[in-house]
Amino acid sequence: MSLFLSSVSVEQPVSAVYAFLADMNNQGQLMPDNIINWSSTADEASFEIQNITSLSLRIEERVTNTSVRILPSQQPPFEMELFWSLIGNGSSTAVTFTINAQLNMMMKMLASAPLQKLADEETRRLSAILAAK
Repeated sequence: MSLFLSSVSVEQPVSAVYAFLADMNNQGQLMPDNIINWSSTADEASFEIQNITSLSLRIEERVTNTSVRILPSQQPPFEMELFWSLIGNGSSTAVTFTINAQLNMMMKMLASAPLQKLADEETRRLSAILAAK
């Protein structure tokens, strides 16, 4: 299993950060520019990674003000899990986004940099979006 982590501190209470992340409709705002054809409900989303593949994701587990676990709802190119972990500290929240991916050696060489970039981009955008609220 390959892990790709990105952490950020958000100047919002944990309840506000959790409410944003627990709704898949908001997750589309965190995606990089190469994500197209985003379609979502509160629990599921489908989209295309431009010129690569299509994915469907669903929220598998929500733990109020603590975490959001997201899994593929259809067979992905490789097994993966997306996990948001939250730790509240008064008016701010420490957020860690983890991508767990089952990658063979060839896929690891090809996908490691884009997956780390995705993790970093999502936390950067989360911080920017919630800072504006």
